[in-house]
Amino acid sequence: MSTSRQYLTLLAVFRGARSVAAGIVSIAFPYLVLVELHKSAFALGLLYVCGATATALLGVFFGFLADVWGQKRTLYLVGLLLPLSTGLIFCSRHLTVLFLASALGGFSATGSLMGGGVGGAAQPIQLVALVHLTTSEHRVSIFSLFTFMSGAFAALGALSARLFSIHNAFLAATILSLGGIACLIPIRFQEYRGNIRHLSSRRVIGQFTLTGALNGLAAGLVVPFLIPFFVIVYHVPKSEMSVYGFLAGTLASFALLLAPRLENTWGFVRSIALTRGLGTGLLLLLPLTHVFALAVAVYLLTPSLRVMAVPVQQTALAEWVSPDEVGRAMGINQVARLAASSAAIGFTGYMFDLSDIGLPFYSYAVIMSLNIYLYFRFFRSLEVNEGG
Repeated sequence: MSTSRQYLTLLAVFRGARSVAAGIVSIAFPYLVLVELHKSAFALGLLYVCGATATALLGVFFGFLADVWGQKRTLYLVGLLLPLSTGLIFCSRHLTVLFLASALGGFSATGSLMGGGVGGAAQPIQLVALVHLTTSEHRVSIFSLFTFMSGAFAALGALSARLFSIHNAFLAATILSLGGIACLIPIRFQEYRGNIRHLSSRRVIGQFTLTGALNGLAAGLVVPFLIPFFVIVYHVPKSEMSVYGFLAGTLASFALLLAPRLENTWGFVRSIALTRGLGTGLLLLLPLTHVFALAVAVYLLTPSLRVMAVPVQQTALAEWVSPDEVGRAMGINQVARLAASSAAIGFTGYMFDLSDIGLPFYSYAVIMSLNIYLYFRFFRSLEVNEGG
């Protein structure tokens, strides 16, 4: 086995352990807040806002740090945040502790688990590591494989949440995420030292930042509240919801393996438009119908459509910026996405408290339509020129 393949394997184990922990947290955290502590959906929304905001700030900080301080040391540092956060909740369920843990662990639920919805501050630096361990011709395949593994392990984590009490679920997440850090020890990264005062790719970074912000705004309106939606509207118990979470995560994971074919057949921009356009149409059904089976079907399918083109998008961003600016590009993109989602999360939590569940879904559709338009406006010419 080549050295780079060994390093990729170790990085995959690190990411897999975190993904199982994230899957457990994604189920246990909303039930802890809504059911065990009897807090409102608005309170849960505020906790998610705290997690999203902190993840945004930490993500851009670690992205810059990776470019100027080094990938490996940065990855060690960011890897400790998730086990620290879940360990805090295991020790105390005081509301102040929950806010601190949400900030450290990134309990934002603003995206899929495979995209960093829990522990998301580590996402930019993990992507930087993958960029520097792969070549351009294999990057989409490696990105899709890694994201597939993340989703599959996150789905297993969501399913395994039913095996633990809510309290012990956070202990299990702590042990798993802490154990994964040991896999980083043998890895040696090819380090790039960037100029912190200069960004030669600022135009492309700015365009990805705007589309990322709109995507985050839309996601924040709906994605964190899909599980609370079933708790509030259909009163689904945790044991049943963990099964749906497992199935949705599994489908999304396998959908990611289609990313290389999507890129070859449709290209970057049309892949985004096709998958996210279909997902938007399905999500509009949730507030318009009260048929439980249809709602479950939408819940199972929409994560696949939201993430299917993510490896294609990540590859485009990595290839259109300078190698020594990838960490900052990933971090800035994430801070825009999560900062925008924070306000949206608070809005939806408030709407859910007022029992106005439909408005966030309708707003999601409008914002995603604008986002798809901007992908064509910003990137279609770049893609055509590159292909030509």
